[in-house]
Amino acid sequence: MTAVQVFVIPKGEAPRARKPARLVPVALLAAAGLLASGSAVAASPTVSAEPLVKGLELPWDMAFLPDGTMFYTEKCKGLSVRLPSGQVNKLVGIKGSSGYSLVGDDLFCDGQAGVMGVAVDPDFASNRYVYLYSSSQGPNRIYGGFSNVVMRLKVDGSLSSASNRTDIISDIGYKPKASKHPFGGPGAHNGGRIRFNPVDGFLYVTTGDNHSGARPTHPTELGGKVLRVDRDGKAAPGNKPPAGFDARVYTYGHRNPQGISFRPGTGEAFTSENGPWHSDEVTKLENGGNAGWDPRPNVGVRKDCPDDYCGYSPNQMGAMDPKERAAFMPMTDTKTYPNALKPAWNNNGLSQGMFGSTWLVGSQWGDWNGRLAVGYAGIGIHGTPVGNRIDILDVSKDGKSAKQEVLQWPTFAGRFRSLVQGPDGNLYVADEGNNVIWRVTPN
Repeated sequence: MTAVQVFVIPKGEAPRARKPARLVPVALLAAAGLLASGSAVAASPTVSAEPLVKGLELPWDMAFLPDGTMFYTEKCKGLSVRLPSGQVNKLVGIKGSSGYSLVGDDLFCDGQAGVMGVAVDPDFASNRYVYLYSSSQGPNRIYGGFSNVVMRLKVDGSLSSASNRTDIISDIGYKPKASKHPFGGPGAHNGGRIRFNPVDGFLYVTTGDNHSGARPTHPTELGGKVLRVDRDGKAAPGNKPPAGFDARVYTYGHRNPQGISFRPGTGEAFTSENGPWHSDEVTKLENGGNAGWDPRPNVGVRKDCPDDYCGYSPNQMGAMDPKERAAFMPMTDTKTYPNALKPAWNNNGLSQGMFGSTWLVGSQWGDWNGRLAVGYAGIGIHGTPVGNRIDILDVSKDGKSAKQEVLQWPTFAGRFRSLVQGPDGNLYVADEGNNVIWRVTPN
């Protein structure tokens, strides 16, 4: 009888420290209804996890060199690099930080804003470029003195300092003032994941709607979009946004995509995205496509909404059946936009804080080889289960459906902000709930 390591978090229970899992026979789990329907568990791996970097402050993202060197960000500190020896060098810090080789006086942390995504140039060995997504404040920023920016940095040969900062994108939307919404403080919904597509070689940038009803469908504002650009931040040749749109736009109509990853071999882009009290979504992108999020007032069945943003309507501060919410304010509005990009996975209609994602590659992953791993923050509100976990999704070839399994390992419940498969084939997980980066190894 096959056994897997399992935690069962009772509905509504808050995350807490847990004892190591015991091995539970799969047949017993199936009989108890604790395995996802359609799961092929027999050849799925068990995993072990060890803390690779501890004592962090809100770890947000990671990027690797082929030798295992790992760049990582902390939202309220900056960019650091961990060498294969275990030595850590601080490269870029926010205003007021110390010990970093470069401090950006315009960089800051506030609520959901701060230092976010990091990506390594595919030609790093020759050009030494690393890219960083961060919130920025200054007189040249266009949203009340703020913007989100993507900067290119040059890292020296010893990986101990960064220099030559160039802001290749400086006009990504930002929310400068609080509004009367859940999580309504300044700096909401920034997106922030940046990744190079290994097939086409371009940099993809996810941006959030900033609690702005207009931005996701606005032709020239970059909030609620996925951008595709070259190393200088210029539009990738071949982008096909609608007429009148900024040429850097690859897809639009997004809410807050905090993950983007590319199917191995094909380079097909998939976002993982937070839903509004319902419907976290994984979506296959199509050049020029509309992801279907349009939180403006007077669209569909809606009328006026607080601060011209219907993203949490109709009962934004209270409990409500997620299906009723979805009918009123859909994450993917196929009634208004029949050709909208349809998600492969919508988290069973729930919103639990879907964040980063990565494709698992290698025979060591058994049946999970070629599947998509997606992390959740475990947001539980209005009766929604907390859901701190990592999903393993078997995404169909056409990218329009998926089957779910759940990866479990014996550790604390966490907030799994970023997932990256390292060059050693293991899964690396930035857990901002426990301020640690885990190395997860299939057994």
